[in-house]
Amino acid sequence: MARYTVVTMPGDGIGNQVMPEALRVLKAVGFDADYIHADIGWELWRSEGNALPGRTIDLLAMHKLGLFGAITSKPKKEAEAELDPKLRDKGYVYYSPIVTMRQRFNLDICVRPCVGFKGNPLNYIRKRPDGGFEEPQINATIFRQNTEGMYSGIEWTNPPDNVRAALDSHPRFKAFANVPGQDLAVSARIITRPAAHRIITAAFEFAKKKGFKAVTICEKPNVVRETSGLMEEVAREIQKTRFPDIQLWRNNIDAQLMWLNKNPEDFNVIVASNLFGDILSDAFAGLIGGLGFAPSGNVGNEIAVFEPTHGSAPKYAGLNPPIVNPIATILAAAMLVEHVGESDKAKKIWDAVGAVVNEGKVRTYDMMRLTGGPRVLQQGAASTPVMTDAILAKLSV
Repeated sequence: MARYTVVTMPGDGIGNQVMPEALRVLKAVGFDADYIHADIGWELWRSEGNALPGRTIDLLAMHKLGLFGAITSKPKKEAEAELDPKLRDKGYVYYSPIVTMRQRFNLDICVRPCVGFKGNPLNYIRKRPDGGFEEPQINATIFRQNTEGMYSGIEWTNPPDNVRAALDSHPRFKAFANVPGQDLAVSARIITRPAAHRIITAAFEFAKKKGFKAVTICEKPNVVRETSGLMEEVAREIQKTRFPDIQLWRNNIDAQLMWLNKNPEDFNVIVASNLFGDILSDAFAGLIGGLGFAPSGNVGNEIAVFEPTHGSAPKYAGLNPPIVNPIATILAAAMLVEHVGESDKAKKIWDAVGAVVNEGKVRTYDMMRLTGGPRVLQQGAASTPVMTDAILAKLSV
């Protein structure tokens, strides 16, 4: 009997191409697990009216570990248009399955490492005053509050009377008082002290474990005073009472993005609310080669789900052989291994990926700055399985 059981959810598009590659790596590194396929994604929405069916929720509740591929999500009207005609006008509403999963299981701690591998031709570089170039070592981990903020899902177009009345009670709403309901859309940004405490504590604990000198909280308290203000208040309290030896840096979200273009190597641990953390992790990913190198973990008290941060890229899904970069999903699998305490195996995966990237002999089309399509293999790009083969070869050394 295997030591672990992992619920695999390939999802849509290229999720079905990268998931098998991650499983090949887990097997090669000796991770003792059984893998159970679970349904998730756009076709489930179209045929059943639910992109995250109850049978998948049950599997996650039972086995506690998930590895997820990618999801196709579309705006409200497009989603409704693609629903099976037999299901239309019956009250079905599309919700992002990954967001639903996070909230259903309170996977409130999102961890997104952005590590620049030496030799990656896509890495951030900057010009020196003497005309030369330097490539700073980027090693940042973004801690994103995963269940609240702007992604809480509490929103309306044409708010009902009781919501409208509550909005009317705020003096700042006078500017919108005469806007007809059908022309008014409202989304609630919700931050709670317990959730803020958990994500900020997780960031400080990670910094302490890794020996980093500072945690940066990235919000906008000068404008979004209540919610961002609460995040910063909790951060100051935690730093002062529990981690006085670790500095707390505070940057507004807009200023932080500017600093990313100046000295990204200065930032090792960043913590932010949901939307800001999402923006920051993608921005950092752009400095290390893009979303093909960006894994993510969604961690709760009992259940954890790991995923690449890229989308389903349906335009590439039908290519055979596949051309997409599997590294983000392979690193997500390494995060899963790290999560259950098998740090040596996780390190072997990260080191193998780093060795392949640094060697530079095998590169997917994105690493060669090619426009994706079936001809990239003729231009020297490695297919998805060939990249995995190279990583497996380094694991066996």
